[in-house]
Amino acid sequence: MNLGKESETLEFKKTTGELKEAMISISSILNKHGVGTLYFGVKPNGDVVGQDVSESSLRDVSRFVYEFIKPQIYPMIQEEVLDDRHVIKIEFHGEDYPYSAAGRYYLRTADEDREVTPAELRQFFIANEYKEKWEKTKSQCLAKQIDKATVKTFCERSVSAGRLVDGRYTVQTVLKRFGFVDGDYLTNAGNVLFGNSHPVTLKAAVFATDEKLTFLDMQMYEDNILNLLGIAEKYILKNINWKSEIVDMERAEIPEIPVAAVREILANSYAHAVYNGSTYHEICVHPGKVTHIQSGIFCEYI
Repeated sequence: MNLGKESETLEFKKTTGELKEAMISISSILNKHGVGTLYFGVKPNGDVVGQDVSESSLRDVSRFVYEFIKPQIYPMIQEEVLDDRHVIKIEFHGEDYPYSAAGRYYLRTADEDREVTPAELRQFFIANEYKEKWEKTKSQCLAKQIDKATVKTFCERSVSAGRLVDGRYTVQTVLKRFGFVDGDYLTNAGNVLFGNSHPVTLKAAVFATDEKLTFLDMQMYEDNILNLLGIAEKYILKNINWKSEIVDMERAEIPEIPVAAVREILANSYAHAVYNGSTYHEICVHPGKVTHIQSGIFCEYI
């Protein structure tokens, strides 16, 4: 049996002999995404090889989590049997970041754990303080000022990705579950993610050269974050170069920038932006590059 590839939220360890390394992976995933899963008894390529699982080994895992990960988390640690092979599965989550492993801080990048620099660590604390002050603050928009179609799409994608258990979810259930409402009002986070009052601005343009001088097209969009992600992706893919290849006797259209790369960079840009009354995003498509700018202070090159 193969569980697939490791990712930014999924880590495999062959045995509990890698407990210290596992704690680093848990802390780095928490710092990047706040939720993740780790298996003992699975090779890095996803092959389930199994390992001896006993009450003692389960206690060892629990003890290491308690002693190594700070602030304290309370993961679900259980034995599972996959293709007659016993493994240990750890499901963990936390919002009190940054998390450390034995006093050091790490950040997940693809399937690797990278120790953060002092400057990045300072940003963690600044972002955490900002999050507490802004994200949960009541906005001026009523809870009924919600884009129901966007919430529905969010639920469908979350279930498909395994982040939500399959079931019937109402709009209000979703908003309350994730803390997006405060009484009769949306929180700031709920408004920018799902609001129908066009809370976030996207400027998009195509330029004739790699300098921002002569533009061939310019558009302005106002919507919530989740809708703007789709709009931004379509705009980029529409305006970059494509090539045709014959694959298995079928014609395939291939963009010069992989679709997965476009989605990843856009998602990171919108997720890590600082939102306030003047927040905007800007996409610039040039012949030799595509840039994405957040409120004029942050730029990523695709």
